Amino acid sequence: MTETTHTQPNPRPKRGDEALFSSPEFRVAMDALAGLRADLFHDAFAYRALPPRDRPGRIARVLPGRLRPYAVWAPHALVGAAGMLALLVSFASSRGDLIQALAMTVFTLGPILLTLVRPVGAFWFSLVSIPVVAVIGQNWDGDYGSGNYPWQPASFVAHLVVLTVVAARTRPRTAAWMWALTAVYAMGAESLFGNRYFNSNAVPFLFVAALALLMVSMLLVRRAAEQEVTAQQTVTAHERSKRTLLEERTTIARELHDVVAHHMSVVAIQAEAAPYRVENPPEELTKAFATIRENAVAALTELRRVLGVVRAEDYEAPDAPQPTLADLDGLLANVREAGLDVEKVVTGAVRELPQGVELSAYRIVQEALSNTLRHAPGAGARVEIGYVLGGLGLRIVNGPVTEVSFVKQTPTEGAGHGLTGMRERVSMLGGEMTTGPVDGGGYEVTVFLPVASTNEDGGDGA
Repeated sequence: MTETTHTQPNPRPKRGDEALFSSPEFRVAMDALAGLRADLFHDAFAYRALPPRDRPGRIARVLPGRLRPYAVWAPHALVGAAGMLALLVSFASSRGDLIQALAMTVFTLGPILLTLVRPVGAFWFSLVSIPVVAVIGQNWDGDYGSGNYPWQPASFVAHLVVLTVVAARTRPRTAAWMWALTAVYAMGAESLFGNRYFNSNAVPFLFVAALALLMVSMLLVRRAAEQEVTAQQTVTAHERSKRTLLEERTTIARELHDVVAHHMSVVAIQAEAAPYRVENPPEELTKAFATIRENAVAALTELRRVLGVVRAEDYEAPDAPQPTLADLDGLLANVREAGLDVEKVVTGAVRELPQGVELSAYRIVQEALSNTLRHAPGAGARVEIGYVLGGLGLRIVNGPVTEVSFVKQTPTEGAGHGLTGMRERVSMLGGEMTTGPVDGGGYEVTVFLPVASTNEDGGDGA
Protein backbone atom coordinates (compact mmCIF):
# COMPACT_ATOMS: atom_id res chain seq x y z
CA MET A 1 0.00 0.00 0.00
CA THR A 2 1.39 3.39 -0.95
CA GLU A 3 0.43 6.50 0.97
CA THR A 4 0.30 9.73 -0.91
CA THR A 5 0.31 13.08 0.86
CA HIS A 6 -1.48 15.89 -0.86
CA THR A 7 -0.73 19.47 0.16
CA GLN A 8 -3.66 21.79 -0.12
CA PRO A 9 -2.64 25.16 -1.53
CA ASN A 10 -3.54 28.26 0.44
CA PRO A 11 -6.89 29.48 -0.70
CA ARG A 12 -6.55 32.63 -2.73
CA PRO A 13 -8.68 35.57 -1.69
CA LYS A 14 -11.71 36.17 -3.73
CA ARG A 15 -11.81 38.94 -6.22
CA GLY A 16 -14.24 40.83 -4.03
CA ASP A 17 -11.82 40.73 -1.08
CA GLU A 18 -8.94 41.91 -3.25
CA ALA A 19 -11.02 44.83 -4.43
CA LEU A 20 -12.02 45.63 -0.85
CA PHE A 21 -8.45 45.60 0.49
CA SER A 22 -7.16 47.73 -2.38
CA SER A 23 -9.96 50.27 -2.34
CA PRO A 24 -9.21 53.91 -1.35
CA GLU A 25 -11.83 53.73 1.39
CA PHE A 26 -10.09 50.77 3.02
CA ARG A 27 -6.73 52.55 2.94
CA VAL A 28 -8.29 55.68 4.43
CA ALA A 29 -9.82 53.60 7.22
CA MET A 30 -6.51 51.88 7.94
CA ASP A 31 -4.69 55.22 8.01
CA ALA A 32 -7.32 56.60 10.37
CA LEU A 33 -6.94 53.65 12.73
CA ALA A 34 -3.17 54.02 12.59
CA GLY A 35 -3.58 57.70 13.53
CA LEU A 36 -5.87 56.75 16.42
CA ARG A 37 -3.33 54.23 17.70
CA ALA A 38 -0.47 56.71 17.41
CA ASP A 39 -2.34 59.60 19.02
CA LEU A 40 -4.25 58.00 21.89
CA PHE A 41 -2.88 54.49 22.48
CA HIS A 42 0.88 54.63 21.89
CA ASP A 43 2.60 55.81 25.09
CA ALA A 44 -0.71 57.15 26.33
CA PHE A 45 0.64 57.78 29.83
CA ALA A 46 4.01 59.16 28.73
CA TYR A 47 5.37 61.94 30.94
CA ARG A 48 5.09 65.29 29.14
CA ALA A 49 5.26 68.11 31.63
CA LEU A 50 3.83 71.43 30.49
CA PRO A 51 6.78 73.87 30.30
CA PRO A 52 6.49 77.56 31.18
CA ARG A 53 6.08 80.01 28.33
CA ASP A 54 9.12 81.47 26.60
CA ARG A 55 8.05 85.03 27.39
CA PRO A 56 5.39 86.57 29.65
CA GLY A 57 3.01 87.45 26.80
CA ARG A 58 0.11 89.89 26.73
CA ILE A 59 -1.24 88.96 30.16
CA ALA A 60 1.86 90.50 31.75
CA ARG A 61 0.67 93.98 30.71
CA VAL A 62 -2.22 93.94 33.16
CA LEU A 63 -0.28 92.48 36.06
CA PRO A 64 1.59 94.49 38.70
CA GLY A 65 5.30 94.87 38.22
CA ARG A 66 6.24 92.28 40.84
CA LEU A 67 3.96 89.63 39.30
CA ARG A 68 4.97 90.08 35.67
CA PRO A 69 7.88 87.60 35.83
CA TYR A 70 5.41 84.94 36.93
CA ALA A 71 3.25 85.45 33.85
CA VAL A 72 5.14 82.62 32.14
CA TRP A 73 3.15 80.26 34.38
CA ALA A 74 -0.19 81.58 33.11
CA PRO A 75 -1.20 78.25 31.42
CA HIS A 76 -0.64 76.38 34.67
CA ALA A 77 -2.68 78.99 36.55
CA LEU A 78 -5.55 78.64 34.07
CA VAL A 79 -5.58 74.87 34.48
CA GLY A 80 -5.55 75.30 38.26
CA ALA A 81 -8.44 77.76 38.06
CA ALA A 82 -10.42 75.28 35.95
CA GLY A 83 -9.69 72.61 38.54
CA MET A 84 -10.99 74.85 41.31
CA LEU A 85 -14.18 75.41 39.28
CA ALA A 86 -14.68 71.65 38.95
CA LEU A 87 -14.05 71.31 42.70
CA LEU A 88 -16.73 73.89 43.52
CA VAL A 89 -19.20 72.22 41.17
CA SER A 90 -18.48 68.86 42.82
CA PHE A 91 -19.27 70.20 46.30
CA ALA A 92 -22.31 72.06 45.02
CA SER A 93 -23.81 68.96 43.40
CA SER A 94 -23.07 66.64 46.34
CA ARG A 95 -26.08 67.97 48.34
CA GLY A 96 -24.04 68.28 51.54
CA ASP A 97 -22.61 64.76 51.50
CA LEU A 98 -18.90 65.22 52.27
CA ILE A 99 -17.89 61.68 51.30
CA GLN A 100 -19.69 61.98 48.01
CA ALA A 101 -18.10 65.38 47.36
CA LEU A 102 -14.60 64.08 48.08
CA ALA A 103 -15.12 61.03 45.86
CA MET A 104 -16.37 63.21 43.01
CA THR A 105 -13.43 65.57 43.52
CA VAL A 106 -10.93 62.76 42.97
CA PHE A 107 -12.50 61.85 39.64
CA THR A 108 -12.97 65.43 38.42
CA LEU A 109 -10.00 67.38 39.76
CA GLY A 110 -7.58 64.48 39.15
CA PRO A 111 -7.90 64.38 35.33
CA ILE A 112 -7.61 68.17 35.11
CA LEU A 113 -4.37 68.26 37.09
CA LEU A 114 -3.06 65.24 35.18
CA THR A 115 -3.20 67.24 31.93
CA LEU A 116 -0.15 69.17 33.18
CA VAL A 117 2.10 66.10 33.08
CA ARG A 118 0.39 63.29 31.13
CA PRO A 119 -2.13 64.86 28.73
CA VAL A 120 -3.27 61.77 26.78
CA GLY A 121 -3.50 59.75 29.98
CA ALA A 122 -5.62 62.52 31.48
CA PHE A 123 -8.13 62.07 28.65
CA TRP A 124 -8.49 58.36 29.34
CA PHE A 125 -8.75 59.01 33.08
CA SER A 126 -11.48 61.57 32.47
CA LEU A 127 -13.37 59.31 30.06
CA VAL A 128 -13.35 56.46 32.57
CA SER A 129 -14.33 58.86 35.38
CA ILE A 130 -17.54 59.97 33.64
CA PRO A 131 -19.61 56.84 34.51
CA VAL A 132 -17.98 56.69 37.95
CA VAL A 133 -19.05 60.25 38.74
CA ALA A 134 -22.48 59.48 37.27
CA VAL A 135 -22.89 56.60 39.74
CA ILE A 136 -21.49 58.57 42.70
CA GLY A 137 -23.65 61.59 42.00
CA GLN A 138 -26.78 59.61 41.15
CA ASN A 139 -29.97 60.68 42.87
CA TRP A 140 -31.21 57.36 44.29
CA ASP A 141 -34.54 58.67 45.48
CA GLY A 142 -36.21 57.70 42.21
CA ASP A 143 -36.08 61.08 40.51
CA TYR A 144 -34.45 60.31 37.15
CA GLY A 145 -35.64 63.35 35.28
CA SER A 146 -32.91 65.75 36.36
CA GLY A 147 -31.28 65.80 32.94
CA ASN A 148 -27.77 65.28 34.38
CA TYR A 149 -27.12 62.22 32.28
CA PRO A 150 -24.71 60.90 31.10
CA TRP A 151 -22.65 63.83 32.48
CA GLN A 152 -22.97 65.02 36.03
CA PRO A 153 -22.28 68.76 36.39
CA ALA A 154 -18.82 68.11 37.84
CA SER A 155 -17.82 65.65 35.11
CA PHE A 156 -19.36 67.97 32.50
CA VAL A 157 -16.95 70.73 33.50
CA ALA A 158 -13.99 68.40 34.09
CA HIS A 159 -14.21 66.52 30.80
CA LEU A 160 -14.69 69.74 28.82
CA VAL A 161 -11.60 71.24 30.44
CA VAL A 162 -9.60 68.05 29.82
CA LEU A 163 -10.58 67.97 26.15
CA THR A 164 -9.62 71.61 25.69
CA VAL A 165 -6.26 71.38 27.48
CA VAL A 166 -5.23 68.11 25.81
CA ALA A 167 -6.21 69.48 22.38
CA ALA A 168 -4.09 72.58 23.02
CA ARG A 169 -1.13 70.39 24.02
CA THR A 170 -1.36 67.94 21.09
CA ARG A 171 -2.68 68.53 17.60
CA PRO A 172 -6.03 68.86 15.76
CA ARG A 173 -6.17 65.19 14.77
CA THR A 174 -5.95 64.15 18.40
CA ALA A 175 -8.77 66.56 19.24
CA ALA A 176 -10.96 64.96 16.57
CA TRP A 177 -10.30 61.48 17.94
CA MET A 178 -11.06 62.54 21.50
CA TRP A 179 -14.37 64.06 20.45
CA ALA A 180 -15.24 60.93 18.44
CA LEU A 181 -14.54 58.63 21.40
CA THR A 182 -16.53 60.89 23.69
CA ALA A 183 -19.42 60.74 21.21
CA VAL A 184 -19.19 56.94 21.13
CA TYR A 185 -19.43 56.86 24.93
CA ALA A 186 -22.40 59.24 24.87
CA MET A 187 -24.29 57.13 22.31
CA GLY A 188 -23.52 53.94 24.24
CA ALA A 189 -24.71 55.45 27.51
CA GLU A 190 -27.87 56.75 25.83
CA SER A 191 -28.69 53.38 24.30
CA LEU A 192 -28.17 51.50 27.57
CA PHE A 193 -29.64 53.77 30.25
CA GLY A 194 -31.12 56.73 28.45
CA ASN A 195 -34.68 55.40 28.74
CA ARG A 196 -34.61 56.09 32.50
CA TYR A 197 -34.36 59.86 31.89
CA PHE A 198 -36.78 62.34 30.40
CA ASN A 199 -33.87 64.22 28.81
CA SER A 200 -30.07 64.09 28.72
CA ASN A 201 -27.14 66.46 28.28
CA ALA A 202 -25.23 64.35 25.75
CA VAL A 203 -26.05 66.51 22.73
CA PRO A 204 -25.39 69.84 24.53
CA PHE A 205 -22.06 68.55 25.79
CA LEU A 206 -20.97 67.27 22.37
CA PHE A 207 -21.98 70.58 20.81
CA VAL A 208 -20.08 72.69 23.35
CA ALA A 209 -17.06 70.36 23.17
CA ALA A 210 -17.04 70.57 19.36
CA LEU A 211 -17.00 74.37 19.51
CA ALA A 212 -14.19 74.41 22.07
CA LEU A 213 -12.08 71.89 20.17
CA LEU A 214 -12.69 73.73 16.89
CA MET A 215 -11.49 76.99 18.39
CA VAL A 216 -8.39 75.35 19.88
CA SER A 217 -7.60 73.58 16.60
CA MET A 218 -7.93 76.84 14.66
CA LEU A 219 -5.54 78.53 17.08
CA LEU A 220 -3.06 75.66 16.72
CA VAL A 221 -3.24 75.78 12.93
CA ARG A 222 -2.78 79.54 12.97
CA ARG A 223 0.19 79.31 15.32
CA ALA A 224 1.81 76.63 13.17
CA ALA A 225 1.25 78.76 10.06
CA GLU A 226 2.79 81.80 11.76
CA GLN A 227 5.81 79.78 12.85
CA GLU A 228 6.24 78.39 9.34
CA VAL A 229 5.96 81.85 7.82
CA THR A 230 8.49 83.22 10.31
CA ALA A 231 10.90 80.39 9.59
CA GLN A 232 10.45 80.89 5.86
CA GLN A 233 11.07 84.61 6.18
CA THR A 234 14.22 83.93 8.16
CA VAL A 235 15.47 81.49 5.53
CA THR A 236 14.54 83.90 2.75
CA ALA A 237 16.35 86.78 4.43
CA HIS A 238 19.41 84.58 4.98
CA GLU A 239 19.39 83.41 1.36
CA ARG A 240 18.88 86.97 0.13
CA SER A 241 21.82 88.11 2.21
CA LYS A 242 23.99 85.31 0.87
CA ARG A 243 22.93 86.09 -2.70
CA THR A 244 23.67 89.78 -2.22
CA LEU A 245 27.04 88.93 -0.73
CA LEU A 246 27.91 86.67 -3.67
CA GLU A 247 26.76 89.31 -6.14
CA GLU A 248 28.91 91.91 -4.44
CA ARG A 249 31.91 89.58 -4.41
CA THR A 250 31.34 88.90 -8.10
CA THR A 251 31.28 92.63 -8.80
CA ILE A 252 34.48 93.13 -6.84
CA ALA A 253 36.15 90.24 -8.67
CA ARG A 254 35.16 91.70 -12.03
CA GLU A 255 36.51 95.12 -11.11
CA LEU A 256 39.75 93.67 -9.75
CA HIS A 257 40.07 91.55 -12.88
CA ASP A 258 39.86 94.67 -15.01
CA VAL A 259 42.37 96.53 -12.83
CA VAL A 260 44.93 93.71 -12.66
CA ALA A 261 44.50 92.85 -16.34
CA HIS A 262 45.21 96.46 -17.27
CA HIS A 263 48.44 96.52 -15.26
CA MET A 264 49.58 93.14 -16.59
CA SER A 265 48.96 94.31 -20.14
CA VAL A 266 51.06 97.42 -19.49
CA VAL A 267 53.87 95.25 -18.10
CA ALA A 268 53.81 93.00 -21.17
CA ILE A 269 53.84 95.95 -23.58
CA GLN A 270 56.66 97.74 -21.78
CA ALA A 271 58.70 94.55 -21.55
CA GLU A 272 58.31 94.03 -25.30
CA ALA A 273 59.22 97.63 -26.16
CA ALA A 274 62.09 98.03 -23.72
CA PRO A 275 64.86 96.38 -25.86
CA TYR A 276 64.14 98.79 -28.70
CA ARG A 277 64.83 101.81 -26.53
CA VAL A 278 68.46 100.78 -26.02
CA GLU A 279 70.97 100.70 -28.88
CA ASN A 280 72.61 97.28 -29.20
CA PRO A 281 71.18 95.85 -25.97
CA PRO A 282 73.03 92.88 -24.45
CA GLU A 283 71.60 89.47 -25.28
CA GLU A 284 71.02 88.76 -21.59
CA LEU A 285 68.91 91.93 -21.27
CA THR A 286 66.86 91.03 -24.34
CA LYS A 287 66.20 87.54 -22.99
CA ALA A 288 65.27 88.97 -19.60
CA PHE A 289 62.71 91.32 -21.11
CA ALA A 290 61.38 88.50 -23.28
CA THR A 291 60.99 86.31 -20.20
CA ILE A 292 59.19 89.13 -18.37
CA ARG A 293 56.81 89.57 -21.31
CA GLU A 294 56.14 85.82 -21.55
CA ASN A 295 55.41 85.58 -17.85
CA ALA A 296 53.15 88.65 -17.97
CA VAL A 297 51.21 87.26 -20.92
CA ALA A 298 50.93 83.84 -19.24
CA ALA A 299 49.75 85.43 -16.00
CA LEU A 300 47.25 87.53 -17.91
CA THR A 301 45.93 84.44 -19.69
CA GLU A 302 45.56 82.51 -16.45
CA LEU A 303 43.90 85.49 -14.78
CA ARG A 304 41.35 85.76 -17.57
CA ARG A 305 40.75 82.02 -17.52
CA VAL A 306 40.25 81.76 -13.75
CA LEU A 307 38.40 85.00 -13.07
CA GLY A 308 36.49 84.93 -16.33
CA VAL A 309 34.00 82.53 -14.78
CA VAL A 310 32.55 85.32 -12.66
CA ARG A 311 31.39 87.19 -15.73
CA ALA A 312 27.87 86.65 -16.93
CA GLU A 313 27.35 85.58 -20.50
CA ASP A 314 25.95 88.98 -21.41
CA TYR A 315 28.58 90.91 -19.45
CA GLU A 316 30.64 93.38 -21.41
CA ALA A 317 33.75 94.99 -20.05
CA PRO A 318 33.34 98.75 -19.66
CA ASP A 319 34.97 100.88 -22.30
CA ALA A 320 35.94 103.56 -19.78
CA PRO A 321 38.49 102.83 -17.03
CA GLN A 322 37.30 101.99 -13.54
CA PRO A 323 36.37 105.09 -11.50
CA THR A 324 38.72 106.58 -8.92
CA LEU A 325 38.50 109.33 -6.33
CA ALA A 326 39.28 111.83 -9.12
CA ASP A 327 35.83 111.02 -10.54
CA LEU A 328 34.09 111.68 -7.23
CA ASP A 329 33.03 115.20 -8.21
CA GLY A 330 30.99 113.78 -11.09
CA LEU A 331 29.28 111.36 -8.70
CA LEU A 332 28.43 114.18 -6.29
CA ALA A 333 27.02 116.23 -9.14
CA ASN A 334 24.73 113.37 -10.11
CA VAL A 335 23.36 112.92 -6.59
CA ARG A 336 22.84 116.67 -6.28
CA GLU A 337 20.69 116.53 -9.39
CA ALA A 338 18.73 113.74 -7.70
CA GLY A 339 17.92 116.11 -4.83
CA LEU A 340 20.61 115.27 -2.27
CA ASP A 341 22.44 118.24 -0.76
CA VAL A 342 25.94 116.82 -0.33
CA GLU A 343 29.17 118.45 0.78
CA LYS A 344 32.71 117.16 0.23
CA VAL A 345 35.62 117.87 2.57
CA VAL A 346 39.17 116.70 1.80
CA THR A 347 41.96 116.80 4.39
CA GLY A 348 45.61 115.83 4.14
CA ALA A 349 47.97 115.77 1.19
CA VAL A 350 46.10 114.49 -1.85
CA ARG A 351 48.09 111.80 -3.60
CA GLU A 352 47.54 108.96 -6.02
CA LEU A 353 46.66 105.71 -4.29
CA PRO A 354 46.63 102.15 -5.60
CA GLN A 355 43.83 101.73 -8.09
CA GLY A 356 42.13 99.02 -6.01
CA VAL A 357 41.96 101.37 -3.00
CA GLU A 358 40.63 104.26 -5.05
CA LEU A 359 38.05 102.06 -6.75
CA SER A 360 36.82 100.65 -3.42
CA ALA A 361 36.68 104.13 -1.87
CA TYR A 362 34.64 105.39 -4.81
CA ARG A 363 32.19 102.47 -4.56
CA ILE A 364 31.81 102.90 -0.80
CA VAL A 365 30.96 106.60 -1.17
CA GLN A 366 28.60 105.74 -4.02
CA GLU A 367 26.73 103.10 -1.99
CA ALA A 368 26.56 105.30 1.12
CA LEU A 369 25.03 108.19 -0.84
CA SER A 370 22.60 105.79 -2.53
CA ASN A 371 21.48 104.59 0.90
CA THR A 372 20.96 108.22 1.96
CA LEU A 373 18.77 108.86 -1.08
CA ARG A 374 16.81 105.66 -0.45
CA HIS A 375 16.36 105.73 3.32
CA ALA A 376 16.74 109.40 4.33
CA PRO A 377 14.83 111.52 1.79
CA GLY A 378 15.37 115.22 2.28
CA ALA A 379 18.42 114.79 4.50
CA GLY A 380 21.75 116.40 3.73
CA ALA A 381 24.99 114.48 3.49
CA ARG A 382 28.66 115.14 4.06
CA VAL A 383 31.58 113.22 2.54
CA GLU A 384 34.89 113.52 4.36
CA ILE A 385 38.07 112.16 2.75
CA GLY A 386 41.24 112.11 4.78
CA TYR A 387 44.65 111.29 3.31
CA VAL A 388 46.74 110.10 6.24
CA LEU A 389 50.15 108.53 6.48
CA GLY A 390 49.01 104.92 6.68
CA GLY A 391 46.07 104.98 4.32
CA LEU A 392 42.80 106.64 3.44
CA GLY A 393 39.97 107.60 5.78
CA LEU A 394 36.35 108.02 4.70
CA ARG A 395 33.37 109.32 6.60
CA ILE A 396 29.95 109.64 5.01
CA VAL A 397 27.28 111.05 7.31
CA ASN A 398 23.72 112.14 6.62
CA GLY A 399 21.30 114.18 8.69
CA PRO A 400 17.86 113.22 9.98
CA VAL A 401 14.97 112.48 7.65
CA THR A 402 12.94 115.58 6.81
CA GLU A 403 10.59 114.22 4.13
CA VAL A 404 8.22 111.29 3.76
CA SER A 405 9.20 108.95 0.94
CA PHE A 406 6.41 107.75 -1.31
CA VAL A 407 8.70 105.63 -3.46
CA LYS A 408 7.83 101.94 -3.26
CA GLN A 409 10.91 99.90 -2.44
CA THR A 410 11.77 96.62 -4.02
CA PRO A 411 12.03 93.50 -1.80
CA THR A 412 15.82 93.75 -1.71
CA GLU A 413 15.84 97.37 -0.59
CA GLY A 414 16.00 98.41 2.99
CA ALA A 415 17.63 95.19 4.15
CA GLY A 416 21.13 96.56 4.78
CA HIS A 417 22.72 94.72 1.85
CA GLY A 418 24.60 97.84 0.74
CA LEU A 419 26.49 97.71 4.02
CA THR A 420 27.34 94.09 3.27
CA GLY A 421 29.01 95.09 0.03
CA MET A 422 30.95 97.85 1.78
CA ARG A 423 32.23 95.46 4.40
CA GLU A 424 33.33 93.02 1.69
CA ARG A 425 35.43 95.71 0.02
CA VAL A 426 36.90 96.91 3.30
CA SER A 427 37.67 93.34 4.42
CA MET A 428 39.34 92.59 1.08
CA LEU A 429 41.76 95.47 1.62
CA GLY A 430 42.33 94.67 5.31
CA GLY A 431 40.63 97.85 6.51
CA GLU A 432 38.16 98.75 9.22
CA MET A 433 34.57 99.93 9.02
CA THR A 434 32.03 101.15 11.57
CA THR A 435 28.43 102.17 11.03
CA GLY A 436 25.68 103.49 13.25
CA PRO A 437 23.30 106.33 14.05
CA VAL A 438 24.57 109.74 15.13
CA ASP A 439 23.31 112.11 17.79
CA GLY A 440 20.38 114.19 16.66
CA GLY A 441 19.32 111.71 14.00
CA GLY A 442 21.05 110.52 10.88
CA TYR A 443 23.54 107.81 10.08
CA GLU A 444 27.25 107.60 9.44
CA VAL A 445 29.67 105.22 7.75
CA THR A 446 33.32 105.43 8.79
CA VAL A 447 35.99 103.52 6.85
CA PHE A 448 39.76 103.27 6.98
CA LEU A 449 41.61 101.67 4.07
CA PRO A 450 45.29 100.94 4.74
CA VAL A 451 47.82 101.76 2.02
CA ALA A 452 51.34 100.35 1.93
CA SER A 453 54.19 102.86 2.05
CA THR A 454 55.70 103.83 -1.34
CA ASN A 455 59.27 104.29 -2.46
CA GLU A 456 60.67 107.54 -3.68
CA ASP A 457 60.27 106.58 -7.34
CA GLY A 458 56.52 106.16 -6.83
CA GLY A 459 56.40 102.35 -7.06
CA ASP A 460 54.72 100.22 -4.51
CA GLY A 461 56.94 99.09 -1.78
CA ALA A 462 55.33 95.70 -1.93
